[in-house]
Amino acid sequence: SRAKDVTMPAKLPVNFFSPRSPVIDLFRGQLDYADQLRQDSEIVLYFFYAPWCGQSIAAREEIEHVASRLSDQVLFVAVNCWWNQGKCRKQKHFFYFPVIHLYHRSFGPIEYKGPMSAVYIEKFVRRVMTPLLYISSRSKLLDFLSNYEPGVVGFFEFNASPQPPGYLTFFTSALHSLKKDYLGTIRFGVVTDRRVAEEISLVHSGSVYLHRHANTSLIYPKDIMNFTAENICKWALENREMLIRWLRPHGGKSLLLNNELKKGPALLIFIPYNPLAEIHPLLDEITKVALEYHKCNKSQAAEADLQHLGDSDSPAFDSSVTDAPLKFSETFPIAKYPCCNTVVLPQWHSISRTHNVCELCVNQTLGVKPNKVHVPHCNFLEIEAALDSFYLQEHTFFQVISNTIECSNFLSFYSPFSYYTACCRTVNRHFLSFISSEKTIFQTPKVAFSSHGKKDNTQFSIPHIEDRNCFIPDLNISSMNITGLSCRTNKTLNLYLLDSNLFWIYAERLGASRSTHLKEFAAIVDLKEEVHYVLDQNQSLVGPTLENFIKNFSVLYSPLKRHLVDDPSVHFHEQHVVTEVTTNSFHETVFLSAKNVLLLYYAQWCGFCASLNHIFIQLARLLPPDSFTVARIDVTRNDLPWEFMTDRLPTILFFPHQRKEQSVKFPEDFSVNLPNLLKFILHHSSLSSSEPCTKECLHKESVLQQGHISHLEREIRKLRSEISALHQAHDQLEAQLSEARREEQRLQQQKHTLEKQHKTLQLHSEHLQATYDQKNQELLEMAEKLQELADASENLLKENALLRILVASRGGKLQSKDEIKEPLQSEKTLSEDNDLSLSTATAASEEKRIDNVDTIEREHSSGNRTE
Repeated sequence: SRAKDVTMPAKLPVNFFSPRSPVIDLFRGQLDYADQLRQDSEIVLYFFYAPWCGQSIAAREEIEHVASRLSDQVLFVAVNCWWNQGKCRKQKHFFYFPVIHLYHRSFGPIEYKGPMSAVYIEKFVRRVMTPLLYISSRSKLLDFLSNYEPGVVGFFEFNASPQPPGYLTFFTSALHSLKKDYLGTIRFGVVTDRRVAEEISLVHSGSVYLHRHANTSLIYPKDIMNFTAENICKWALENREMLIRWLRPHGGKSLLLNNELKKGPALLIFIPYNPLAEIHPLLDEITKVALEYHKCNKSQAAEADLQHLGDSDSPAFDSSVTDAPLKFSETFPIAKYPCCNTVVLPQWHSISRTHNVCELCVNQTLGVKPNKVHVPHCNFLEIEAALDSFYLQEHTFFQVISNTIECSNFLSFYSPFSYYTACCRTVNRHFLSFISSEKTIFQTPKVAFSSHGKKDNTQFSIPHIEDRNCFIPDLNISSMNITGLSCRTNKTLNLYLLDSNLFWIYAERLGASRSTHLKEFAAIVDLKEEVHYVLDQNQSLVGPTLENFIKNFSVLYSPLKRHLVDDPSVHFHEQHVVTEVTTNSFHETVFLSAKNVLLLYYAQWCGFCASLNHIFIQLARLLPPDSFTVARIDVTRNDLPWEFMTDRLPTILFFPHQRKEQSVKFPEDFSVNLPNLLKFILHHSSLSSSEPCTKECLHKESVLQQGHISHLEREIRKLRSEISALHQAHDQLEAQLSEARREEQRLQQQKHTLEKQHKTLQLHSEHLQATYDQKNQELLEMAEKLQELADASENLLKENALLRILVASRGGKLQSKDEIKEPLQSEKTLSEDNDLSLSTATAASEEKRIDNVDTIEREHSSGNRTE
């Protein structure tokens, strides 16, 4: 029968944390005991781990560090959830380790899914400990609302005992938000002073206010939705405004980055971030840029936030200032600057290389100025009306070439207080006419073009959508022209933050330098256009730098240079016959070279690409190196210009030396081998030029052909020598094969002889086995006979003993008879004859018995000897 599987029992678990650690280590998975401990503590952190898990081992030190700082306020319990005999393993079914759960009294569990870093874990624990921030003054309210994270403020008057109505519901809603969003992007605050609450239009106790920077702030609609913790949390999450969002990839397979980048162009900013720091100057500066970028309606709430961010570091700012009201709900006054849009007119002729570019602006400052405007300053209806009016007057600017900037005003058909300003000039399609000084091109006696806030560099400074103040006289060039840019361009950016201390590998993949000590980096990724731009790392990551970076991306003709990822592992060696091309050397090797170039697109994972290596090496050796270059490029490690991208591998392109723009692709239906590649190269490199060939050209061509012929003759001689060497090797191999065949025949004969001997030995073995069985049977029969003889001898011995006893008794009787017979001699004499005859008969019988006994004893002794 088959043996049963033997399973070795698991070893007993041991302590995962040190006995001196402030963390209670339930290494046997005592989940019931952990629940008992939770009943006596207000805040409890559960750390579920597996002893073999590498992440659990790495997070152990981080948990101990947090516990050493917060053990007097939080109970830290570690539970081994892997031991099969523990209750944790039987009741919990985790798909990964470690898992952190927090409980606030009876509320929970709140799972933490952030980075396993001590500072982030401690920050989250502190948010669970105090989910509500107490706001006691106007300055603290300003500080709370000016944060980049959405803020929810609740007003509760503590004039009742123990808590005012609705306070516990609001408190629980803050815990719900932490449970649904582990990043904690919504900050909850509570105001108890009525005067502070009136600054944000909260009058009644129990009101909840959601602050938004760029859009209208909201008050929780109690008359529509029930005042429950789940509803408040849901309402805040659905209506929150995300100007900047943190991205924290967990390190495993995830669609986080893909889902965010599919929403549109993204500005990824990498900064070193410490969650426990009290101030973040760089983050405040980025927040200020984000507020300006998204401030489309010039709301005074955003103005107050910007002013607070700019003045929060000033000594004049004091938390005791509570007199001046915020006036968040006041309607904003008329705007000072217009809204502009860029219009590009078509060419006047199909062969023309010029365009007329016009900047169309909406201005509401002409004529009688009203006190207040109750509609947004520059909406889509006004832009549409301005475009209609502009196209009606388009003939005014339709000129072949104009070296001056022409401006004109159009009256609005919808408002007597508005007019449209359009300024146009002619631009070259390739921007050649704009590479000049600011005096000669961008200035006229009345109108000056803006140069994106830069006075020294005016290259590619074409009027675009963000140059909102450049056409109107009497308006100063402001560095804040990024204001509301997200609403005035089709290239709106989504802003994301990443902690460079944790995710610097992503920055390096986008183009950040690995040798930099200051881990600050910014890049714009446009997934739809398949491009990304990198902010120069020589520039400090400050507000103005980010503004210029955003503005240069947002313009119609962006001056930003596309960043191409290069392969840093490629090292060039002169002895390589196939040239390895990278992003940086692509144009130099392919376009600027005076040689014919054959380029192979390949990838490391492409098996068929690797099988072509020997073909390309042979081809590079055949072609003259002074006229041809055989190269290859790894498309997975290098970015290429979009016109040279390919969607299948391998791809082979040929670039003729005089017509590099007329590259030819190797046909896909032809097999890639040396003859086909040679025919393909010679066919496309020998195409006749449009210019007639001179004598010098013919001479060069003949020299080139002679060089080809001599090169091929050398190669043929090499091939012939290789063929002769192969013939010799073939003969040697044939001799070895014949010897091997003879050895095989000899071995076959030995095999047959051994088989015959084996059969003979087998027959002899069978005969011996039969003889052995026969002798064994005879011995068994002999043993049975001897046993019978032994039984007969034993019976004879018994009879012999009885006879001896009879003989002895008979002898005694005869002696007694002799004594009696002595007095009766006479009688004896008389009967002498009778006695003589009787004694003679008796003696004869005794002798006969004695002979029988002796015979039996001899037989018995002979039987014993036989045994």
